[in-house]
Amino acid sequence: MQSKEHWERVYTTKSENSVSWFQAHARQSVQLIAQTGVAKDASIIDVGGGASTLVDDLLAEGYRHVTVLDLSEAALEASRSRLGARALGVTWLAGDITKVELPERAYDVWHDRAVFHFLTTPEERQQYVTIVGTAVAPNGVIVLATFAADGPAQCSGLPAARYSADELAASFAERFDLVHQER
Repeated sequence: MQSKEHWERVYTTKSENSVSWFQAHARQSVQLIAQTGVAKDASIIDVGGGASTLVDDLLAEGYRHVTVLDLSEAALEASRSRLGARALGVTWLAGDITKVELPERAYDVWHDRAVFHFLTTPEERQQYVTIVGTAVAPNGVIVLATFAADGPAQCSGLPAARYSADELAASFAERFDLVHQER
């Protein structure tokens, strides 16, 4: 996993909308989460959600149990500040996803559009997969975005792993089935 210091530096030296991955609205993620069919009271965790606007969009859509996990306190603070009083209804967790202890079977939806591709060692990826397997509820779903096999080899100046849909599916095959994939 990349260093906390790197991400703190990114989010203390750049505004949240000046990073290359900024989206004013996380429409595709919201759409994919909605397509899972989960109820508005489903428990959703956004891993690597930091300063992302996904939390804003989920709350606007009526989802009521949202957790945002990120390595960077500064990124989380940017989201809390942007949300104002609505931030009180969100669970905020700062930590390294390969080391964090999450409650067992707590999440109906695991969303990650920003972390898995930064796990560049087999050990980090296995720790992540183990945590997903423990934290996601029975019949829960994973919405996971990474760089495609022919995608960039770096992001934010850091090395990034790249995957085909089949490679991702194989990583999680012990507990999850690939239902849908998009490029």
